[in-house]
Amino acid sequence: MDTQREGLHAKVLASLGPAITGGDYPPGSVLRTDELEQHFSVSRTVMREAIRVLESMHLVVSRRRVGVTVRPAEEWNVFDPQVIAWRLRGAGRAQQLRSLTMLRSAVEPVAARLAAERATPEQCAELTERAIGMVANSRGQQLDSYLVHDIAFHRVVLQSSGNEMFARLGDVVAAVLTGRTEHQVMFTDPDPPAVSLHVQVAEAIREGNAARAEELTREITVGAMAELDVLAP
Repeated sequence: MDTQREGLHAKVLASLGPAITGGDYPPGSVLRTDELEQHFSVSRTVMREAIRVLESMHLVVSRRRVGVTVRPAEEWNVFDPQVIAWRLRGAGRAQQLRSLTMLRSAVEPVAARLAAERATPEQCAELTERAIGMVANSRGQQLDSYLVHDIAFHRVVLQSSGNEMFARLGDVVAAVLTGRTEHQVMFTDPDPPAVSLHVQVAEAIREGNAARAEELTREITVGAMAELDVLAP
């Protein structure tokens, strides 16, 4: 795909994806590709490529003699980071954040327990480095810099669990952490006790204290849900 076509393809997705996940095209709606080509001023090839991406996310289905139909929300690939990002841009942001935080509450504490049992010295070192980075960027409204370390910290925890299913959720956690920051569902500076908990999780994993790693990580996810009650009621 050449650069110009790739840019057009991205432009179509950036508009059509959020429109579908936001309910502008309710389930069962039939998308007329010829009309969309005119609306976006793109070629049939570009539109087909965009539709193929939406199909891969299970947002739409193409059928001969029927066209491109929007699928019910329960059939969407809700773990796709792009779908998550689009849904977080819509009116259901608070509900989406709660759903994702509940997922984190179910998975991350168990992953931290496993990480305390299985993490390599290199992974322990990276956790400590990322926790220090979070502390260093937790003041002065440095949320973008803080986010980089926050995402990396949670990715390492999931990867250190040694469970490939947990590890694959790294993109999901990254999407929700990014969404919280981009849509200002965060305090201007991260909650100091939450930052401290990340440091303690890194210590517990390095020390091999599985029970404490699980308990502390659960506190982090409980705190994240409490923040939502305040910032996205």
